[in-house]
Amino acid sequence: MTRKSQKSPALDPIDRKILAALREDGRLTTQALAEKVGLSPSPCWTRVKRLEEAGVIEKYVALLDHQALGYNNVVFVEITLDKHDDKALDQFAEALVKAPEVVEAHLVTGEYDYLAKVVVSGTDHYERFLRGTIYRIPGVRQTRTTFGLRALKRTLSVDPLKAV
Repeated sequence: MTRKSQKSPALDPIDRKILAALREDGRLTTQALAEKVGLSPSPCWTRVKRLEEAGVIEKYVALLDHQALGYNNVVFVEITLDKHDDKALDQFAEALVKAPEVVEAHLVTGEYDYLAKVVVSGTDHYERFLRGTIYRIPGVRQTRTTFGLRALKRTLSVDPLKAV
């Protein structure tokens, strides 16, 4: 998602408290959020709106439990392309983003070009994904797969109170 503002706003301690509280529970009411950070509701709401407009708060989401949905395996796929021109990179990225099993994807530096985090129901599903999606994208030279055994940490954003 593109930020609405190119310049990052200065965040004071109250802004950081608001962000930390919403990071833990994005469904907090303005009243509950205000109580949690020590403000009255009106100035709290104004701050949240300013943070949204500045792009500091990108969006609100529900974090789904993949296992409860039947996707018991998390797979990390390192992908190397044949070519690295803008057209090849854009074409690959567009195809990768469309794959429903891909929950996260990054263009990276190092020995491979992309790192994709994929969720699948099992090894058969992963094979279908690899053959039916990844290997059908033009320009893929090779892949390397690592199955995750257990998530030690799973968050969507940094804690603004601890990472200062």
